[in-house]
Amino acid sequence: MSFKKKMPFALAATALLAISSIASAQTVRIANQGDALSLDPHSLNESLQLSIDGNAYEPLVDLDKKLNVVPGLATAWKQTSPTVWRFDLRKNVKFYDGTPFTADDVVFTMGRVAGDGSDMKAYVNDFKEVRKIDSHTIEIETKTPLAILPQILTQVMIMSKKWCEDNNATRPVDRRKGVENTASFKTNGTGPFHVRERQPNVRTVFVRNPNYWGKVEGNVQEVIFTPIASPATRVAALLSGQVDVMEPVPVQDIARVNNNAATRVLTGPELRTIFLGMDQKRDELQFSNVKGKNPFKDKRVRQAFFQAIDIEGIKKTVMRDAARPTALMIGPGINGWSEAQDKRLPYDVEAAKKLMAEAGYPNGFEVAMNCPNDRYVNDAQICQAVAANLARINVKINLQAETKGTYFPKILRRDTSFYMLGWTPSTYDAHNPLNALMRCPDDKTGAGQFNLGSYCNAKLDELTVKIGAEADKTARDAMIREAFKIHTDDVGHLPLHQQALAWGVSKKVELTQRADNYMPFKWITVRK
Repeated sequence: MSFKKKMPFALAATALLAISSIASAQTVRIANQGDALSLDPHSLNESLQLSIDGNAYEPLVDLDKKLNVVPGLATAWKQTSPTVWRFDLRKNVKFYDGTPFTADDVVFTMGRVAGDGSDMKAYVNDFKEVRKIDSHTIEIETKTPLAILPQILTQVMIMSKKWCEDNNATRPVDRRKGVENTASFKTNGTGPFHVRERQPNVRTVFVRNPNYWGKVEGNVQEVIFTPIASPATRVAALLSGQVDVMEPVPVQDIARVNNNAATRVLTGPELRTIFLGMDQKRDELQFSNVKGKNPFKDKRVRQAFFQAIDIEGIKKTVMRDAARPTALMIGPGINGWSEAQDKRLPYDVEAAKKLMAEAGYPNGFEVAMNCPNDRYVNDAQICQAVAANLARINVKINLQAETKGTYFPKILRRDTSFYMLGWTPSTYDAHNPLNALMRCPDDKTGAGQFNLGSYCNAKLDELTVKIGAEADKTARDAMIREAFKIHTDDVGHLPLHQQALAWGVSKKVELTQRADNYMPFKWITVRK
């Protein structure tokens, strides 16, 4: 066995040894299959990273345990005109280094989020101007009325203007280009925790912010976060007491963790939809044996792929029934979801073969498929199953499964022909995936920022803008249904399922499991 193959296990062992040696009564030890790729809260729009970074940084508008909108760094907000929102900022708040929080930090942050390198542009692409009224009041003017602006802001974390300027971190860490700066390795937020130690892919140690302005319900003073890619090692660490919390629990190990006297599994529905995307822009696919044309531009090919995927088989054999097959890019719990629309095309290999022949590919073709192997529940196994399904219609999948540390930069550059992605609508509203995943990509505004295959329909774009502006729920829901019908009819993406949450937890730990899979440390209590 080569050194490279041994190294991940060595790192995991080293990290676990370090965890055990410094643990205390008010220390919680958390393991995950992956790590935050950066401590910069604007560098990657991924829920694991935002969950981790969100313990040090805070938004103007926050979410409670039930995902209700609550005051964060803003104490109140109101619309002063159809396109202008005014926010009263919280006073007597300081960043970890002692710098006071003011309106200047908010204006700076919104510009940073909209700038080069940001992976969060989609949240502010409808902003026209962010202006300071006084030291603790700001206004956000939008290009068109935006009824869900408070919900959108729950994912935009505020940074210190002074600290970023002093540390040459005025621009976000650009994951696509591999650019790093101080913000990638250090934190200076207003949140309840601060990063004391950062060793990427080994461990990150958080400590309580003694000057935090808000209430901390839990008793944890220190959090040791350790990425452990191996599912077996992760489960063993929980069962042996080397970690207190881990996720995800492999579906095949849920009963084992529940049957252990000292541990339990917290399960629940997750709002994340797992789907596949296809390059529909290039005239010739980058990673295929088809030359001179792009088969994914043909709806018949996209539909053939959809109907060749045995989603019930994946649910049963790969996910052990811990998944909900879907026809939509959103699931129950997201505003705009409709049971009537959530009906998949039938699994039908013969129909898929016929569509392929009609499109001019009776003998199929080869194409590379990019997948992570440490981000979603059984992600690599799902892709393997899809590859096996597509082989039945003579499509040869060259599967490239890799760690998310290299996977995300690649697909975010759109350096892919066929890929997997998971998406939790951060506003818990259909406008979010419509704007980020299904609108025609516009790198200048951030619209369609995660539409990595560049699916495009002008009517859907028009509806998405109207949905963002419409306050009347009946009219709005009708437009959402129309937009999803367009996307479904186009077979714009290949939705697979909503995965279930499974956290392994020591019985001495109390915490809150939110349906967005965020884990705020301030709600964790460790009992002796």
